[in-house]
Amino acid sequence: MDLCRPLRLWLRSCILIPRCGPGTRATLTGGLGNPGRIDDPRESGMRNSVSKSGAAAAPARESSTSKLAKFFPHATPVRIPVRLTRVANGSGTFAESTIIEFGTPTEVLFASTLPLEFADKLRLRNSDGTLDTEACVVAVQYNGGRTAVAARFTGEVANWIVKPEV
Repeated sequence: MDLCRPLRLWLRSCILIPRCGPGTRATLTGGLGNPGRIDDPRESGMRNSVSKSGAAAAPARESSTSKLAKFFPHATPVRIPVRLTRVANGSGTFAESTIIEFGTPTEVLFASTLPLEFADKLRLRNSDGTLDTEACVVAVQYNGGRTAVAARFTGEVANWIVKPEV
């Protein structure tokens, strides 16, 4: 296969071929001098010049919750705002609003600023009450002021969005 021959996946105006070869840089989009491209430093005298519109965004830092989700192979990304309350066990009740970021058929994963520990009982409730259940903390991963938490439902959740595979 000729590496310098443009594939039919891109418009010809998006590919510069004349300088094609080992060690050369290719234009991502646009033509010479257009803002939607990565410049060739040999062409313009600039080094490491990347335009705003033509550059891929820097990879976002991985959240502590997504790091914890790696330990739950069936975790599915979700975004469910909930009111989280630690059920009192003699040391007082704490509550906060958070977002369930990952879910499995039996667990939820979220970030929290509450002082949560393994085996704490929690109540999770969304704004319209369609999710109102208890869960028990099964994993905690501390990261600065935020804590990634995994909690397992203590009972059946009939209308939970993440269903088991059959």
